[in-house]
Amino acid sequence: MQFKKPKFWDNKKLSFWSVLLFPFSILYLTIIWIIRVPTIFKSYKKPSIPIICVGNIYLGGTGKTPLVREIFNIAKSLGKNPAFIKKYHAYLSDEIKMLKDKGETYTEYKRYQSILLSISNNHNVAILDDGFQDFSVKPDFSILCFNSKQMIGNGLLIPSGPLRESLSAILRADCIIINGHKNLEFEKKLFKTIRNKKLHIFYSKYKIKNIEKFKNKEIIAFAGIGNPSNFFDLLRENNLNIKETYSFPDHHDYSEKDFEKIIKDKSAKIITTEKDYFRMNDSQKQSCDYVEVDLQIENKDKFQNIIKSYL
Repeated sequence: MQFKKPKFWDNKKLSFWSVLLFPFSILYLTIIWIIRVPTIFKSYKKPSIPIICVGNIYLGGTGKTPLVREIFNIAKSLGKNPAFIKKYHAYLSDEIKMLKDKGETYTEYKRYQSILLSISNNHNVAILDDGFQDFSVKPDFSILCFNSKQMIGNGLLIPSGPLRESLSAILRADCIIINGHKNLEFEKKLFKTIRNKKLHIFYSKYKIKNIEKFKNKEIIAFAGIGNPSNFFDLLRENNLNIKETYSFPDHHDYSEKDFEKIIKDKSAKIITTEKDYFRMNDSQKQSCDYVEVDLQIENKDKFQNIIKSYL
């Protein structure tokens, strides 16, 4: 499923399209609850291993996958045998490949079954990449991811806005990770929503690990992710010489025609995201390089200690 986010989703003021599509947002909410209610009241036996869920309420581009890989590293450092849990959809093959490149990944259509399968293979920690909206799984610790540039967009539900759930969903979360710069206004909104609930809030940022490969070169960058502009901004913030950028829908399947357009300038260095790179065929990979990023969490020791306490 290829999806390009409408620009009006991130407008703080209501747009014509947001108002026009609002009845469909109500329909979306109704359908979600019809699907969800049976899982809320159905009794599921809690699996015997710790479950950490990393999810979002903003659709796409919040940095879930880098965070689950960081939690995987924490679990491994404690001598645990963690497993990634990712619900299978064909269009998510890029994210699944990224997880499999790091460790054992279970991709049954039902996450609960994936967790049981991981237990049968002697894994003792389950890390969910997405799944916050899956009520059949009862996590021990739930993390919601946000991006400081988009936050909650216009604050409306799909398709009027980018939200899978309203902001009140954070009442089910134990921790918030905001990727990017501090946003005190958003923090106030969070605390107003949660009232007296204890909620850990951390900020994170990306550091380019292989930046030396791209310095002092003209760069053509392309991306087919939730928020391509965030990737291009990261490159500019690191003072790379960006000559041209190309944006594609999230999970875009690149064609030869796409690459003809991208690599028309043979003198420039062609770069993309790791997620895009995992989606390409071997021939396409030879035409470009990808940016390796390291997720850096502020107060990392505190974050690690919290995660460790649940493992």
